[in-house]
Amino acid sequence: MNVNMLSVNPFGENMYILWDEASLEAAVVDPGMMRDAEREMVTKIITDNHLKVKHVLLTHLHIDHVTGARWLADKTGADVCGNMLDAQLGRDLPEQIALFGINIECEALTIDRNLAEGDVLTLGDEPIQVLHVPGHSPGGLAFYLPESGLLISGDTIFNGSVGRTDLWGGDMAQLINSIREKILPLPDETVIASGHGPTTTIADEKRFNPFL
Repeated sequence: MNVNMLSVNPFGENMYILWDEASLEAAVVDPGMMRDAEREMVTKIITDNHLKVKHVLLTHLHIDHVTGARWLADKTGADVCGNMLDAQLGRDLPEQIALFGINIECEALTIDRNLAEGDVLTLGDEPIQVLHVPGHSPGGLAFYLPESGLLISGDTIFNGSVGRTDLWGGDMAQLINSIREKILPLPDETVIASGHGPTTTIADEKRFNPFL
């Protein structure tokens, strides 16, 4: 699986473009673009590689991960996929924007396709397994690509840290439980690509993460 990581918006959010080289089927995870230049950057990658974007995948619906979601879905014909337990966050997107004092226009966001624990998507012949990892938000998801040894974790776990739980619907006990039950059992060599900051591995987080 080809993976392009782009850091966007004032929050330094990591968005990911995944694409299968044979079929050119693609998915974009957490498109948090807020500026024209960021949207143009994403468009160039899609156009230059002749990608067919099937899905816009959302790990959760906090402002920094979703502001480009509907724009991208409308542009490519993809569906917006997330967990319905975060649907209220999408409806409250204008309020989130106002709360953070960001000068952008963005309408409420609706989820087109509900993803739940155990669902499997495919790009070409490669599966993407859906993990429900609540705690940072009620509908938090992670996307696991076993053939590529990659976990896109959103804001559930970071290099040496874990997601904050002082936002809407956050719960620290639930977050740690999600990490211990859903993420740490994955193979040690699995690369964790998180919503902010550098990559890490399951092995390193087991050994060094002070929250675990």
